Parts: sequence; structure tokens; C-alpha cells
Amino acid sequence: MAYQHGELKIFSGSANPRLAEAIGRHLGTHLGACQVTRFSNGEVRIMIEENIRGCDIFVVQPMGHPVNESLVELLVLVDAFRRSSAQRITAVVPYYAYGRQDRKARGREPISAKLVANLLVTSGADRILTMDLHSPQIQGFFDIPVDHLRAVRLIAEYMKTKDLSDAIVVAPDAGSGHRARQLADMLHLPIGFVDKRRPEPGVSEVMNVIGDVRGKTAVIIEDMIDTGGTLIEASKALLAHGTKAIIPSCTHPVLSGPGLERMVEGPFEEVIVTDSIPLPPDLPPKIKVLSIAPLLGDAIWRIHQDLSVSELF
Repeated sequence: MAYQHGELKIFSGSANPRLAEAIGRHLGTHLGACQVTRFSNGEVRIMIEENIRGCDIFVVQPMGHPVNESLVELLVLVDAFRRSSAQRITAVVPYYAYGRQDRKARGREPISAKLVANLLVTSGADRILTMDLHSPQIQGFFDIPVDHLRAVRLIAEYMKTKDLSDAIVVAPDAGSGHRARQLADMLHLPIGFVDKRRPEPGVSEVMNVIGDVRGKTAVIIEDMIDTGGTLIEASKALLAHGTKAIIPSCTHPVLSGPGLERMVEGPFEEVIVTDSIPLPPDLPPKIKVLSIAPLLGDAIWRIHQDLSVSELF
């Protein structure tokens, strides 16, 4: 069989090998042989253990915890593939770190999301496949093609298995408005908003609730849940306005600091997340994990075959 971009091969870094293996199973292929280790001083050591000359390489490596380790490992992986004469290299980055630093909100701040984009391009990546960027305009930070997938349809399909007769989709802040509207349209539900201001990073203060939430189940959607502070404050406001149940959902369960504890102990009927970032295997039943492996696998196949990725949506 002739391949326009060479033979399709999928490799994984150490950030989320379970997701990479699930993508491989979906595509009916095995992961490429590659050793990812560390030198005694902590430097990343990569050893590709098979011939990849002329191949179409997809390397799966979300930038989860530890973020900087995952990022540097991805850069070194891409460089190794480039120097091994791969025909094309696509960095599959389900979770793109530093996405919240996409602009200068005040003086003397970096735009770290742009810096990470520069590093990936410089390392030798020919294409980026990512999911639910914190800000869609981050795609414009790259000088190479970016395929931006969204998990909202996956979440919507799961929510359709539930009784939504008294539900409302709620955006916990202004930045989540477009996601909330997409989910509301898919589920044919009304939409509400929580008006919030953030006096400093990681600290949120709810101001008001917009929409009729009394006696309803609030389905909250975000791109990520980090410490969970926004969700807790939004939930307090919703409950004060008469909401009877709350179901948060997100694509990226960062859950740093007290995040996981807050999700388990919070006033939530269920917490819906995806496996873009690896989670502990002994999660309580309250946290429902949806796999993005089939979606990423279909996108990888379409990219390899030069087919439209947007048709997936």
C-alpha cells in the first residue's frame, strides 16, 4: 500500500501512555518502539528503537503534571524524530499547557502560550493536533497547521443518557460562554451564566447568576478544572439561587492542589472529565471519565489520509 506521507506510526511520551495505547488499539496498530528515560542529572534521554525514515509520525504527549518535564520531553522527542529522517511529525498534544498565559493582562508579563508554540515549531513539528485550547486564538500562535478538536460532542452524547427535562447548561465564567452555548444547542437546553471576576490568579469571586436556575439541574462546562476554585464559587452561587443539582464537566482534569478533593467532596451529583490527562486508577464513582482516544484516533487517520478533520464535528 502506498502512503503519501509515509507509513503511519504512533509513538508515546511518558505523560499519558494509556491514552496513546488506546489510540493505537482504535487504529488497530501498536505503538512504535521508543525508550524515554532520564540521565542521572534529570536530562531527558530518547532512544528510537525502530527505523522511521520516511514515516508519518504522530507522537502523543499532553503537557500534564509535571508540566515542564512533559514539555521538554515532547521537544526532545520531536527533535529525535526529525533527526531520524521522519517525513512528517505531528505533535498530538491533547492538553496544551500555558494556555492561560495567552496575552499580556498587565505590564511586564510574558505570553507563554506563544513561547511554547515557538518551541514546538523550532523543535521540528510539522503539525499540531490538540483539544480544547483554553483560548482558540492560540492556534494563530503557530506557523504550522493546527487541528483543534473539541470534546463538547463527547460530553453531550454522554449527557443524553440522562434525564435532562429540568436541566440548564451554565457557563461558570465569560470565557466558557462559547462552550456552554455549543453544549446547550446540542442538548436543546437553555443557557445560564455566572458573572465572575478574578482579583488575582487562582482566586475567583462570583458576582451574579444570569438565567433561571431555580429547581433545575445545572450542567457546567469548562475547558479545564484546575484547583476547582471557580467551580466551588459558581456552585455556591447556583445553590443560593435555588439550583437543585450540579453536574460539572471539563475536557482537562488538571486537578492540582486541592482540585481532586474539592471534586469528590463538593456539592456535585457527578463530575464528567476526559482522559486527556492521566488520572489515578482508584477514582471514586462520582468522577466519570470519557475517553477521547477514538476521537483522536479518527483525527490521526484523517490527517494521515489528507481528509477533512472538521467533518468529525
